[in-house]
Order: sequence, then structure tokens, then C-alpha cells
Amino acid sequence: MKKMTLMMMITSATILMAEGTPPSPTTPPPPPPVAVAEKAPVPPAPPAAVKAPAPMMMGQQNRQRAGMQGQGMGKGMAAQGKGMKCAAGKCGQGMKMMHGKKMVVHGKKMRMHGKRQMKKMHSPFLIKHGLPHMSKMVMMAWNDPAFNLTPEQKTTLEGIRKKTMGSVMKLKKEILPLTRSIIQGTYSGKTADALKDDVKKLGQLEAEATIVQLQCMEETKKVLTKDQLIYLLQKSAQHKKMRKMKKMQ
Repeated sequence: MKKMTLMMMITSATILMAEGTPPSPTTPPPPPPVAVAEKAPVPPAPPAAVKAPAPMMMGQQNRQRAGMQGQGMGKGMAAQGKGMKCAAGKCGQGMKMMHGKKMVVHGKKMRMHGKRQMKKMHSPFLIKHGLPHMSKMVMMAWNDPAFNLTPEQKTTLEGIRKKTMGSVMKLKKEILPLTRSIIQGTYSGKTADALKDDVKKLGQLEAEATIVQLQCMEETKKVLTKDQLIYLLQKSAQHKKMRKMKKMQ
């Protein structure tokens, strides 16, 4: 009996599964889908009207051109100002340095010129340039092997130099003060007639010193040989050339 009841329950369950399980009376049916209305496409907005530029008057055009030209001139002036700054800066410093070097060289030349002028004023001889100082030239080449002075020549030349220097120095003690006196008298307002006697005396003293110089030259030439004289004159010419080159520097 139990077996038959069990078989009937299985059979009924199988039928229900084939036909589909009815919805539960407690579960409400799902609502029907709501139809959503599609929005119509929005047309694009028309482009905004561009206002045409108002026609410029002749005065406005001129002012605009003048403004552009002014900007260009301003840039040009700025660039020129930079160039002027360069000239006043590093370039200017270079120019100052060059000018300073030139002034130093000029100062040296002026000092040398002043020294030469002082030598001229202190020279006791009537002829300031041209005549060679033989005794001085001999002393410069005194121990030169190429000059080759013998002991006898040296003794004789020393005697000539001592006699010449003694006479010249004696005259120089009179010549230099007299020269200064004439110069000071000229600046103090003395006339030429007032200075005439001093000038004559100065000329006589310088003439005596020049005669002593010429006698020294003559006596020195008698002591030296021909080759020694040639060598001495060549050395003197070289010395003059070197002095000219120094003046040009």
C-alpha cells in the first residue's frame, strides 16, 4: 500500500515538472516594461555672425603706421645703446689701457729728451754735437781684445785723458754758473746789452774747452794704430745706430 502511494506521488511530480510549475500565489507578477520615448536630436546652433571690422579712417592708419615705426626705432635705439655700453665698458677699458701705455711711452721719451737737454746745458764745449769724444771711446773699448791696446799705449792714453779732464773740469766750473746766470737774467727781464759781456765770456770759455777737446783727439790718434782707429770708429757708429733705434721705440 505504501509502495503504491509512493509511486503515485512520484508520477504526479513528474507530470508537474513536464507541464511547468505554476507561479506561486504569493509572488506578484513582474510589471510590464515601460516604453521610453526617444528624444529628438537637437539641431546645432547656427554660427554667430562675425562683425566686419569698421573701416579705418586715414588718421587712424597713419597713427598705426607711426606706432609700428616707433617700435622699430625703439628697438634700434636699444641695440645702439647696448653697443655704446660695450664701448663704455670692456671696449672702453681696452682703449683706456692702450692710451695709458702710449702715455707711459711718451713720458719716457720726454724724460729722455729732458736728460739730453740737461747734458747739452752742462756741456762745456762750444760744439755740442758732431765731434767724437776720443778719450771716452777709448775707455769704453779699453779691455776689448779686438781693440788690443798695448801696455805702453794704455799708459800714454791715461796721461792724455788725465790732462784733458783736468783742463775741461776747470773750465766747466766757470762755464756752468755763467750759463745759469745768463738764463736767469733773461727771465728776470735783463736786456741784451746787460747780458752782452757775460755771453762773450761764456763763448770764450766754451771755445777754450773745445780747443782742449780737439787737442785730445789729435794726441789720441797719434797713439793708436790705423786698425785701432778703424775699429774705434766702427764701434762709435754702432753705438749711434743703437741710440737712434731706442729713440724710435
